[in-house]
Amino acid sequence: MYIKKNLDSEENSVGRDEMRELDRKAIEEYGIPGIILMENAGRNVAEEVIRSVDGDNNRIAVICGKGNNGGDGFVIARHLYNSGYDVILFLMAKVDDILSDGDAGLNLRIIKNMNFTINEVLGNADIESMINNISGCSLIVDAIFGTGLKGELREPARSIIKRINNLNIPVIAVDIPSGLDCNEGKALGACLKAKKTVTFALPKKGFFAGNGPEYVGELLTTDISIPKDLFL
Repeated sequence: MYIKKNLDSEENSVGRDEMRELDRKAIEEYGIPGIILMENAGRNVAEEVIRSVDGDNNRIAVICGKGNNGGDGFVIARHLYNSGYDVILFLMAKVDDILSDGDAGLNLRIIKNMNFTINEVLGNADIESMINNISGCSLIVDAIFGTGLKGELREPARSIIKRINNLNIPVIAVDIPSGLDCNEGKALGACLKAKKTVTFALPKKGFFAGNGPEYVGELLTTDISIPKDLFL
């Protein structure tokens, strides 16, 4: 994984709209398919997860939302599984609602074709089952919400995040800890507390503002093939 250590600073950080524009230019002006950016992002996080597993327990929970952050999570789950890890995958949405949803839907279809068990988390019984299963994991991958999150978290996401924080299991956040405002660093009602955050292309302004430093943990900025000319 290519870590851009010299860019892990507030000086090089971007906000939500700036990052969205970088993605748009990479896809529309340079012709890089979004699915490639997602594949690179997910693979890079998976490599960091593998480096972070401590001890003999190779059971890893990957918790996905319904957007592109969740799509990254599907890629991560696939790479971890192919590397021999015991992966348990949770989806905070209905599978059928995502299968036709662009790049995330494509990656969900891939793991379905691999006969993955996809545990939908929709109600209280699902939440209890998820928490019980996660409690036996060595590490949690947070792919629930990405940089686009703006408003206060609603239930059940708020309660789920609080309960995961209480498990005291290391969390690796995908791009941004779920529940953190990308621009202001505000915890939007609840926020997952990461041991590490693997962010894409450039660090986000919210990592250095407000509550950001409390939740980000160790920050790693990784290249996902956005052309370097766009950073100049």
